[in-house]
Amino acid sequence: MPMTEAHDIAVLLNRLSRIAHALQFAHGLNPAQWEALRYIGRANRYSASPSALAHYVGSTKGTISQTLIALESKGYVERVRDVCDRRKVTLVLTGEGAKMLAQDPLCQFSQAVGSVKPGDRDAVVQGLRSMLDDLCVRQGAKNFGVCGDCCHLRRAGDNECGESCGITGDDLEADDLGRLCANFGREEVA
Repeated sequence: MPMTEAHDIAVLLNRLSRIAHALQFAHGLNPAQWEALRYIGRANRYSASPSALAHYVGSTKGTISQTLIALESKGYVERVRDVCDRRKVTLVLTGEGAKMLAQDPLCQFSQAVGSVKPGDRDAVVQGLRSMLDDLCVRQGAKNFGVCGDCCHLRRAGDNECGESCGITGDDLEADDLGRLCANFGREEVA
């Protein structure tokens, strides 16, 4: 197979993925458990559910259930049932879970970003987002993103932050803008 720039990028991403996977067998957790902790720590109020987590990691509800059972038994996650609808469950990171997340082995990747020239970082982020968007479309997977970058974000509102969700109509707080959402939509660029 001839080496092309696209092939080189795919090979590099695969190597980075393998390194990331190996790093996450740490502190008594496995990669799936780390990913669940990260997701729960970043998910907004509409997306902190087992089914949204399953969509985010591209796994089955059964597999996610096993991951959550392990995290609950370690005291890192709680399932909180909705008072009005007992079928609805919200996933909450416990204090111990937040402490564990502060030891996330993927922080090494964040540190490695320091080796990328500051002027190149935006291009790397843009390129990786484009690749992820394309792969989500090809695989029929749900795309996630933060409320602050969502095409459903409405800038006019009566709340302190001034933003609301165009899907739910709910006012958003400043903290919501940086949280992951299962209803995320990327602005179409013409």
